[in-house]
Amino acid sequence: MTVLALTGLSIVLAGILLLPAEPARGRFFVALILPAGFALLAILEIDRREKQTRDDPLRELISATEQFEKVPINPHAISQIGWPTDELARQMIALQGRLSDRIDNLEEDREQLRAILSGMVEGVVALDAEQRVLFANERAASLLNVELNRFVGRRLWEVIRQRPLLDLVLKALREPGPQQAEVTWNGDVERYLKVHAASLRGNPPQGAVVVLHDTSALRRLERLRQEFVANVSHELKTPLAVIKVCIETLLDCGGIDDLVNRGHFLEQIAHQSERLHALILDLLSLARIESGEENFEFTTVDLRAMVEFSLSGHLMRAQARNQKLAMVTAPDMLALEVWADEEALRQIVNNLLDNALKYTPDGGTIEVSWLVVEGIVELSVRDTGIGIPAADLPRIFERFYRVDKARSRELGGTGLGLSIVKHLAQSMGGGIRATSVIGVGSCFVVSLRLPAM
Repeated sequence: MTVLALTGLSIVLAGILLLPAEPARGRFFVALILPAGFALLAILEIDRREKQTRDDPLRELISATEQFEKVPINPHAISQIGWPTDELARQMIALQGRLSDRIDNLEEDREQLRAILSGMVEGVVALDAEQRVLFANERAASLLNVELNRFVGRRLWEVIRQRPLLDLVLKALREPGPQQAEVTWNGDVERYLKVHAASLRGNPPQGAVVVLHDTSALRRLERLRQEFVANVSHELKTPLAVIKVCIETLLDCGGIDDLVNRGHFLEQIAHQSERLHALILDLLSLARIESGEENFEFTTVDLRAMVEFSLSGHLMRAQARNQKLAMVTAPDMLALEVWADEEALRQIVNNLLDNALKYTPDGGTIEVSWLVVEGIVELSVRDTGIGIPAADLPRIFERFYRVDKARSRELGGTGLGLSIVKHLAQSMGGGIRATSVIGVGSCFVVSLRLPAM
């Protein structure tokens, strides 16, 4: 078009310049060439206007697409755009609506996924191919003992110093298929983590997802189960071995005809049988309480009457060792009632009294008292016994735990009394704690509820 425009303009200018100098040529230009030049200029003007008419809608669409992500397309502008670009604009508006809906749905799905991952018990960590943390939920940061805002965006090996975990992630990025391992986490608190790692799709993999599950509680329960089985086996083995030896002596060695010594063997058999019986009863009682099968009948219990009844049951035993049993409490507390299962509460007091009598020397004192602290009744059993070492105090409520194993077995203890007390107190909505000083004595405090007003 530029060449045509220049040609037409040249013809017109030449005609104008040559018109006065050469009359014959001038008439030729006026008659033929000059109109041709004007015609070319007219064609150029028409073409320019058609091009402008054609390009303006396209420029409007280009301008609209530049704002596509920022503001919606104005439907009123469609009427200003001629065919065929108006249909294109309509399609773009429809496309914009569909894209907006999809983006909203994706954002909603993303927030739901983030909420689900944040509420999971397991820790979840997403990594790219360079082990940079793309996402981690709060549980993962807690299990790995790191701050979440310092964790995301950094490479895993910059934050975590646990070699087994890093090796597992590296193996997941290099080898196909999921990887898993048990990791002992050596931090402020020792943890046991079961780690699953799987690479993302791609060749090479685009990253990996790591799932962390805390198995510390399961490990602890498994250890308690093993200790319980070992302790029960040992507790049963000892009396059974004594009974077996005594019976073999009586039957095979002529002891049954020994009128002088056979009484001793029979006494041993009777004593060990009682010990077995007490152990089995305690095991059954503890099993029922822990399983929730023990049926408690809550009622108002007169604390003074119940304590007096328990003290009377242990009075002859205390007198035999010149021990003093006493109920010591404030006069305004004598008529106090608690909300509890009477039989369970009686078992708690009897077990605590039995324990105090065993470990209090001859001439010692055992006192029972109670008071109300912040709406909770605290029932105390205090003795002037041998005391419990501070290192053993946190474990005395564990099953079969004994401070002095030889002395406990000699006194006939099963090692389950305090454990039963703890579970009974908890089942009635209370608890128990203990304090002790070596050579001074111990004090066990049971928390009980007051009756509802």
